[in-house]
Amino acid sequence: MFEGLSVSAFLAWKSIQRGSKGTLALTIMIIALIFVNLVFLPSIISGVVKTFDDQSINFDFANLVIEPREGSQYIDGVTGLQKKVERIPGITGTSPRIAAGVTYFYRGRNTASTLYGITPGDERSATKIADYMTEGEFLSNGDTDAIVMGATLAGQEGEEAGGLPSLQGVVVGDSVEVAYPNGETRTYRVKGIYKTQSFGVDTAAFVTSREMSGVLGLRDQASMVLVKTEVNGREDDYKMVLLSYGIQEEIRTYQEKSGGFVDQAIQSFNIINAISTLVSLIIAVVVVFIVIFINTVNRRRQIGILKAIGIDQQIIINSYVLQVLFITAVGALAGMALAAGVMAYLTAYPLVFPGGPVYPVVEVQAILRSIASLFAVSVVAGYIPAWQIAGEDILTAIRG
Repeated sequence: MFEGLSVSAFLAWKSIQRGSKGTLALTIMIIALIFVNLVFLPSIISGVVKTFDDQSINFDFANLVIEPREGSQYIDGVTGLQKKVERIPGITGTSPRIAAGVTYFYRGRNTASTLYGITPGDERSATKIADYMTEGEFLSNGDTDAIVMGATLAGQEGEEAGGLPSLQGVVVGDSVEVAYPNGETRTYRVKGIYKTQSFGVDTAAFVTSREMSGVLGLRDQASMVLVKTEVNGREDDYKMVLLSYGIQEEIRTYQEKSGGFVDQAIQSFNIINAISTLVSLIIAVVVVFIVIFINTVNRRRQIGILKAIGIDQQIIINSYVLQVLFITAVGALAGMALAAGVMAYLTAYPLVFPGGPVYPVVEVQAILRSIASLFAVSVVAGYIPAWQIAGEDILTAIRG
């Protein structure tokens, strides 16, 4: 296929020089747009995954979650467990949480949701909820009559929350009544309202562990312990380390805790991406095939003359393949420049999803895969019409 490559390159260059510049520019632009489409959706999917991962780590679960043993409702001896975990290299923080399903009452309205009991200092070391206060301030270790609420749970006056738990209008300084599952009722002053854009957190509220333990009658117990690691992405490694330290409670990574919802969302996105990729490659095949087919048909007589003077058929075919490679290469470069502009814009003005802003994440593998697939289909689409016309006998080709 690569015999007489220099002759093929010469013929290809002359054909490009003498061809229609408008057609060439349009073909290159179509290839560039196809490349952008091949890269764009995977980058958004990667951005969605990163957003969900960041929210899970920063607000919901940290990196790891220690849960009660099977058959137990609470973890016993939490203080000793914390000290053991925090001695492990690479662990930067732990936060015990007591979780309970409660009913909130406010100005004749009520809704059921989750209430967490935390030690504020520990929570700050494991999550970033305290950094996302929109009103008021976060809890202090000594608070016993204060509560902080998610923006969705607090709600807005007169606005429905779309089926999510909402008290529709709570503001800092208001009093909210909480009915615990054991029948106890407490009234708390709203100290702050936070907004993380994480569904599970923004529909919940927090009081101190001291307060909640007193209401539920717990002693050094917790529903879970969040564990923050120094680096993300090594959760499975840290899980094995925790187990090696003799921790007998259940240990789950944040992926295992949030995997069901995220996996379903990503599977749906991947189906859309597969369809979009297939359609884009089909368009590339059609465009390249038509351009090369028209080119070879218009130059049929020239091809016959080249064969008559002794130019090998494969050299002629190779010249058209080189044209395709040139068009695809320039189109891919233009596509990279265009994609870089799109990504820069979306980084400055990210897409807003229900779970938060999504920034595109461009992976090298996705770019290489897009380039390889674009070149593969283009070469095939260009080779077929060139082979068909170049395969005609000399007299038929010269007659046109």
